[in-house]
Amino acid sequence: MRTTKSSRLFSRAQRILPGGVDSPVRAFKSVGASPLFIRRAYGARLEDVDGNQFIDYVMSWGPLIHGHAPRGLVQVLQKAVSDGTSYGAPSPLEVDLGERVRRLMPSLERVRFVNSGTESAMSAIRVARAATARDRIIKFEGCYHGHADAFLVQAGSGALTLGVPTSPGVTRAAVADTLVATYNDLESVHRLFDANRDQVAALIVEPIAGNMGVVPPADGFLRALREVCSAHGALLIFDEVISGFRAAAGGAQAIYGVRPDLTCLGKIIGGGLPVGAYGGRADLMELVAPAGPVYQAGTLSGNPLAMAAGIWSLSRLTPRLYSSLRDLGSRLASGLADAAREAGVALQVNAAGSLLTPFFTDRPVRDFRSAISAGTNQYAAFFRGMLARGVYPPPSQFEAWFLSAAHTANDVDRTIEAARGAMKEVRS
Repeated sequence: MRTTKSSRLFSRAQRILPGGVDSPVRAFKSVGASPLFIRRAYGARLEDVDGNQFIDYVMSWGPLIHGHAPRGLVQVLQKAVSDGTSYGAPSPLEVDLGERVRRLMPSLERVRFVNSGTESAMSAIRVARAATARDRIIKFEGCYHGHADAFLVQAGSGALTLGVPTSPGVTRAAVADTLVATYNDLESVHRLFDANRDQVAALIVEPIAGNMGVVPPADGFLRALREVCSAHGALLIFDEVISGFRAAAGGAQAIYGVRPDLTCLGKIIGGGLPVGAYGGRADLMELVAPAGPVYQAGTLSGNPLAMAAGIWSLSRLTPRLYSSLRDLGSRLASGLADAAREAGVALQVNAAGSLLTPFFTDRPVRDFRSAISAGTNQYAAFFRGMLARGVYPPPSQFEAWFLSAAHTANDVDRTIEAARGAMKEVRS
């Protein structure tokens, strides 16, 4: 596989961009490689600047549930661009998309659009603190809620990939009110609430963890979180930036039958364009300016391009789509497990519908500690082997793989065949 042009671009990029990239995991640092520079994408395929083509399982880290550049979306965006790229004023598109979000997720009685998942999470926490007149929050080890200071304590995603669960530049004061529990361990949550009575404003959780790799919630875990938050007068915040509209049309909260007070969204509601949103109970969201005193603003919030893309994307979420994605996800998970078994490689594959993560370990992965016990060197060898065989998985052991409507059974079978070869290299 020739990578001459990518290598040259990376050399140039390192002279202008920190680490040569605009988001850490893109650097391929944890998998012992240099990044490929992509020139175009279509369906379930990526093509790099050297002409190499790959079956893509990153899918822009989740938003592309309909695949890369579907024709209908391209047409919608062309029309939107011709009407103007930004207004700095309200548009009908914001109202339409907001109503669609609420129909799919009834817990979002009011919604505010922002520009990123980080914005949505930090804004939801601000609302929770204002509503409760309390300062402390509870998060979970390995759950990632963006790069706002208060969340960079035992964080997942890129921070975990780089082995830096906390970040220099974050003051002790910024994280002093952030308490950390263990995912899927209800007792750790009870201990924090008991030790900080009447001080916890909110508990924020990825209902399906996706930033330490995919880790589904244990039976009854989310319902128990709802009960303990209610008992202590704290708000329950679901960070569904990844799981929202991907785990199901109504998100993880629909699957597990748990209604949070506030929800953070992103990814799919932008159809591949930058977007975020937070929302929840009307009485809470009425605290947000200009309806109330909690200030939050954004020049490009509700951007007409992102709103148009989101309307197109959400209007095409069908039961048939989710059934197909579940089938493909199960087929891929089983195939990866079989490939590892044939090669004598210890592997656990965690899956939740169209998301999955293969962990190189012989123990079940159900929380942060078990996730980081997985063999990152083995994953790096596996990643390089897959890339050489025309498959583009996430360049990190601790990120989710994403399927889309553009993936086919043949794509999955080709991926499994590539995995058989890559697993042999892992073993050697």
